[in-house]
Amino acid sequence: MTTELTLTPGALTLEQLQALHAGGVTLKLDDAARPAIRASAAVVQAAAAGDAPVYGVNTGFGKLANKRISNEDLALLQLNLIRSHSVGVGEPLQPAVLRLMLATKAASLARAHSGVREVVIDTLLAVLNAGLVPYVPSQGSVGASGDLAPLSHMTLALLGEGEFLVDGKRVHAAGVLTDAGIEPLVLQAKEGLALINGTQTSTALALHGLFAFEPVLEAALVIGALTVDAARGSDGPFDPRIHALRGQPGQIDVAQYYRALLAGSAIRASHEEGDDRVQDPYCLRCQPQVVGACLDQLRHASLVLVREANAVTDNPLVFPEDGAMISGGNFHAEPVALAADAMAVAIAEVGAIAERRIAMLIDASVSRLPAFLSADAGLNSGFMIAHVTAAALASENKSLAHPASVDSLPTSANQEDHVSMATFAARRLQPMVSNVSHILGIELLASAQAIEFLRPLQSSVVLEWVHALLRQHSAAMPTDRYLAPEIERATTLVRSGEVGSVLRTLPGLPALWVPA
Repeated sequence: MTTELTLTPGALTLEQLQALHAGGVTLKLDDAARPAIRASAAVVQAAAAGDAPVYGVNTGFGKLANKRISNEDLALLQLNLIRSHSVGVGEPLQPAVLRLMLATKAASLARAHSGVREVVIDTLLAVLNAGLVPYVPSQGSVGASGDLAPLSHMTLALLGEGEFLVDGKRVHAAGVLTDAGIEPLVLQAKEGLALINGTQTSTALALHGLFAFEPVLEAALVIGALTVDAARGSDGPFDPRIHALRGQPGQIDVAQYYRALLAGSAIRASHEEGDDRVQDPYCLRCQPQVVGACLDQLRHASLVLVREANAVTDNPLVFPEDGAMISGGNFHAEPVALAADAMAVAIAEVGAIAERRIAMLIDASVSRLPAFLSADAGLNSGFMIAHVTAAALASENKSLAHPASVDSLPTSANQEDHVSMATFAARRLQPMVSNVSHILGIELLASAQAIEFLRPLQSSVVLEWVHALLRQHSAAMPTDRYLAPEIERATTLVRSGEVGSVLRTLPGLPALWVPA
């Protein structure tokens, strides 16, 4: 069943963006926005008919801005812009990313500061609502002057000259638009420039990373709590008084998550007396401090991305109230780049502390569990090499977490001499999320195996539910066996949200994301 959302310019919420990302949603432009859109377009049409040079309306682009274009060539100027800028390479962007690109480009243009006609916005929404997926290669944008190449490929499909992905195959756009009953867009002055200037690709990719990581982060909290019990760790480090003294909101909330997840554990109660360990390793007791700091970074990134999804980021900008057209630099995606870099570091750290928890569990001198979680270590290697895989993935994420935003390369004959690299900054989040998901899948298997050595003691009700969920897909491992398929099954439980879903069943917990 399809849900219709009203596009009120400047008012997209994180929840609406998440729904658009997931699919099954259509967008309808709020009719109240149309008069302002018409007024903005009239300013551009007047400039196109005038004698004064106006960037992108009757001049060339970038380093060619000093080249004046004759009135009879203004439509061809926009068409040539799209054709010449459709130079992307690499694997195509995923449908979820394209849904966000189409929606946020429409939202930006509907703010009525881009000078496009209503038909431009209506065509974007028609393609979105028809479920069409423009073919857009993933590589080729440096995140300044807009996401030029990917947005050009998207626009070329709207013009009937590009391609759509249909059942995974590239199909010429004209026939796809005809079959969907959508008229190919014919550009007028400035409209091509407005369509490809902007940060909608990098923003969509960053949101794609945020939404993909949400169930993984929830699973990290749940599995981290299970590991606390598996290692017979203390719940003292989660005492709210500790975290109130520091005042970091993410840390406070993560400690609350852990208290709720561990409440009622008989494993914890069994060693409140007679356990000579004074303090747990950092990977257990510092989880609120580490994962909480990551949560704060992710929350901040979500606020930045919601603002960017609603922003006007093309150039020049139109101000209908006084007829001004002002050249600026809102197309520079530095806010997105820095947010994506912060997300990358946070994602890497969630995986890094999870890898440390696995290492702790298999180390008998620390965990006081059988070596490598095998009752007959030596004949069996247990989780020895599963941990090596987790270490390899955590190390890979260290390289991927290197900030992309500091790596600017000038383009356009030094006219565009500082760029954000936001598109790569956001695109590289997906392999990082995948790596963390696999690390957590391995930790889930390891912590569940550790719990087997503590029977008949029971963990908390919710953690026992998670243990039972895993056991539906992976039995206990008394002896070595082929583990790779079970790692994949456990990872699927992480990425699908099945593991993390228990967090949402507990009453009174703070929301993962804060309202924009």
